[in-house]
Amino acid sequence: MIRTLAFLAATAMTGSALAAPTGFVERSLAVHGKTYRYQVFVPASLEGRPAVVLFLHGSGERGSDNRKQLTQGLPHWLEDHPDFPAVVVVPQVPDGQEWTDRDNADMAMAALEHAIKDFHGDRHRLYLTGLSMGGYGSWQLAVDHPGTFAAAAIICGGVTARADGRALYVHGVPDGTDAYAWTAKKIGKLPVWIFHGGDDDVVPTEQSRRMHAALEKRHAAVKYTEYPGVGHGSWDKAYAEPDLWPWMFSHRR
Repeated sequence: MIRTLAFLAATAMTGSALAAPTGFVERSLAVHGKTYRYQVFVPASLEGRPAVVLFLHGSGERGSDNRKQLTQGLPHWLEDHPDFPAVVVVPQVPDGQEWTDRDNADMAMAALEHAIKDFHGDRHRLYLTGLSMGGYGSWQLAVDHPGTFAAAAIICGGVTARADGRALYVHGVPDGTDAYAWTAKKIGKLPVWIFHGGDDDVVPTEQSRRMHAALEKRHAAVKYTEYPGVGHGSWDKAYAEPDLWPWMFSHRR
């Protein structure tokens, strides 16, 4: 169950989901007094209580145009897969900010909550995925909202404590604590499939390797795929993996 978001004062500013066309549709909401626009992918065939996927984009897709976040990763892949059997929520981080910033993490969860209500989503089938900066954000949301998601796919992201001096890091890691072990403990038994390029020179591959090892040590349901010779842009290969979505959707809360 998503934690109570009463403190957000989030207000939907959209029409009924029943009137929405298929494909990508624009939505907006207010969080902490600021209005954010986001996109929702609506399947060509929307029946019953659909699964809902939250996608977090990378740093290159930041902005306020509510368009750039559709150009990479899962939204781009969806252009050729209109029959994808889930609603996909695609928020956008403003320029110069991160998913791990509290306001943006809250905004992403508020957008997910509105989509669940608008499209009558199945709360037992909520899924999380992100790439690069959105991979860091995915670890953050998994830490902050244990028990919310049924499974996660995290691509070329990482886990870094603030003490390492990076702009991207998972908040809440106590000083002197192993960030990987701490994160693994916080997310509990969440099934996670981690992807990374073996030659990534932007986000160190070692971060995904260590996160995988920490989850394995806790006997979590974790999978790890590393692409030899691939740099930072490993998301095209990851989202094209034929087993990814059957694996994701096989999990329920």
